[in-house]
Amino acid sequence: MTNNELIRATRPFAKEFRRLSWFHTFSTLSLMGVAYALIFLSAIWFVKISASILLGLLFVRMFIIYHDYLHRAILQRSILAKIVFTIFGYFILAAPSVWKRSHNYHHKHNSKLYTSSIGSFPVVTKEKFLSASKTEQRIYLFIRHPLTVAFGYLFTFIYGMTILSLVRNPTKHWDSGISLIFHALLGTLIFSFFGWSGLILGFFIPYLIGHAMGSYLFYAQHNFPSVTFKEKEGWTYIAAAMESSSYMKMSPIMHWFTGNIGYHHIHHVNEAIPFYRLPEAYSKIPALQKAKTTSLQLAEIYRCFQLKVWSPKDNKMLGMKDLTK
Repeated sequence: MTNNELIRATRPFAKEFRRLSWFHTFSTLSLMGVAYALIFLSAIWFVKISASILLGLLFVRMFIIYHDYLHRAILQRSILAKIVFTIFGYFILAAPSVWKRSHNYHHKHNSKLYTSSIGSFPVVTKEKFLSASKTEQRIYLFIRHPLTVAFGYLFTFIYGMTILSLVRNPTKHWDSGISLIFHALLGTLIFSFFGWSGLILGFFIPYLIGHAMGSYLFYAQHNFPSVTFKEKEGWTYIAAAMESSSYMKMSPIMHWFTGNIGYHHIHHVNEAIPFYRLPEAYSKIPALQKAKTTSLQLAEIYRCFQLKVWSPKDNKMLGMKDLTK
């Protein structure tokens, strides 16, 4: 199947079912409300802690729905949807102007060497890494470090998505300032009414879990053992989708919590496909079943985190131990 044929084959799936889009949106928000109620009102600590973890996972699902809205895949031309998702963008520390700018750039430049780092984790060649200063090497490795990804709440969202975007372009990304204020006020209100336990279980833990999961998904979907990167001249949109974006195998439960973002290669082939139709496209288009894969198994997570730089000579990502060879 040619690139154009593959794109045409996905077009029938790039049509939302409006009622289903609203159902997924409000059912997820309602479950978030239930989780908050259990955290703040239950007297049973096991229930409170479980609800806190559940809330973090629901953050991930709702973020994918928000992500689809900004891709114009669902609920366009709706004033209510615009209000709901704008508020959620502030809530999740990914203001609409910042996310659209960085993520749209990512889709247009996915896996291009030297230009793919905007809206994504940086990737440099072995030669460029070895020729960089020690400080530049340390910064590069810090950005890709497992702990940096695990604390995506601090590094990716609070710093990268909000503070950095606001400092660099306050006129364009003023909504990052609103997001920071909104976040601080939310934490203050929770602490005022529910104390330290409410702040930890209803604020810090859900954000830490949700943003860690989101950061890792975004990292691993473009940083996995069989990924390929290209110079600008050899880059094509479909090759970047099929060879540089993974199909992440996971359980049906995790596919639900992650809004089917594991079908990431399909999303990069056609970003207009609603998240709830990605499995349907996968099952009905054989060419999409030939994707490169990764998973959430611990051994695979370890392998993904070992990848540091791209080697054009070997046509693969290398780990630190390979840099001296």
